[in-house]
Amino acid sequence: MATPTTDAATGKRKPVFIKVDQLKPGTSGHTLTVKVVSSNPVKTVSNRGGRSSTILARPSRPSRIAECLVGDETGTIIFTARNEQVDVMKTGATLILRNAKIDMFKGSMRLAVDKWGRIEVTEPANFDIKEDNNLSLVEYELVNVEE
Repeated sequence: MATPTTDAATGKRKPVFIKVDQLKPGTSGHTLTVKVVSSNPVKTVSNRGGRSSTILARPSRPSRIAECLVGDETGTIIFTARNEQVDVMKTGATLILRNAKIDMFKGSMRLAVDKWGRIEVTEPANFDIKEDNNLSLVEYELVNVEE
């Protein structure tokens, strides 16, 4: 893996871009460029749930969730888009995912960007997506190792 370099002018670390096939379970802090293959809305969850609005810390707006297949020339993975992220995940769009993390869902990897990360729409990339290497189809099992 490449070591991050520091930009002398800003003092910030330059991001190290990785490829989809380098993603591993339980890792975070990834920066990658991907294309959106498909986007499927999963559900809209209302936060009302019959409780008094004074108990809720958040305003009672619905949460939108979509499962989006994203990828690059090394493979694909399912990206879980939430709320405003759903609007950006348009089929064919090229995106830069900053500070992305891997969540595990029913034993398979899902890519996500939480409040500490960012999704940026960028110029269309000139790579073909390798759709026959879907990392979300690989099932992992948690094994406890005793010392």
